[in-house]
Amino acid sequence: MEENQRRERLQNLNVRSPERTRIFTISNQKGGVGKTSTSVNLAVALAKHGQNVLVIDNDPQGNASTALGVPHTTEVDSTYDVLVDEMPLNDVVVASPETDRLFVAPATIDLAGAEIELVSMVAREQRLSRAIAQYQKDREAAGLERLDYVFIDCPPSLGLLTINAFVAATEVLIPIQCEYYALEGLSQLLNNITMIQKHLNPELEVSTIMMTMYDGRTNLASQVAEEVRSHFPEKVLQTMIPRSVRISEAPSYQQSVITYDPQSTGALAYLEAAAEIAERGASS
Repeated sequence: MEENQRRERLQNLNVRSPERTRIFTISNQKGGVGKTSTSVNLAVALAKHGQNVLVIDNDPQGNASTALGVPHTTEVDSTYDVLVDEMPLNDVVVASPETDRLFVAPATIDLAGAEIELVSMVAREQRLSRAIAQYQKDREAAGLERLDYVFIDCPPSLGLLTINAFVAATEVLIPIQCEYYALEGLSQLLNNITMIQKHLNPELEVSTIMMTMYDGRTNLASQVAEEVRSHFPEKVLQTMIPRSVRISEAPSYQQSVITYDPQSTGALAYLEAAAEIAERGASS
């Protein structure tokens, strides 16, 4: 019954567009916390709520590209070409078959070499930032609607790919797993973000922390969620993403969980989280 009420509330929800494009980097140096699932499913959810969304796959594994049904073989123009060869994002971005209003800049395995190639390049940290700014201008010149959201999916490390994402973004969204080592490494991540703010991007802020893989049957999950909320009361979303087989299965069908199983608790949670993020942005 409760789920039906949640669905009804979502159907009647009017998600307002932000005043300016919100650019999120989804980051956590810990692997396996649901970064890509979060990038993909929030993007699809916001597009289904009527927002114009771009996902930039900045991880050499290309998992976000797979989940959004976008080809990313080595022959495909990708974020590698944008970062290393300064190819316009406009030439790389493709529409996702998932839903209208959703666009993707795919990643190929070539991106794994970009870390090394970027080291000797001029303005190496600003390349993604400049590419996004130019893409916005190209859309405007073509008479297209402004982007409402950009989500940058990062590898679980702090190399030049992630630094480019931090410099390009205005907001950081940190997914945190509801498990024992949840907060381990978080202080290091926050220190790194402080360094970026100080030296490269003063506009960057950690705006959102999202609890993922929540299992309400265990005391541990509740304790971890409580602990994270006590540390970051303003940042943590009310919506928690449940541990869900459906969320894990969806990418193998090259789909988001919202398309793969729209009735699942995972799909419902991501739709609610997206609406909450939009509401917070509108009120800030």
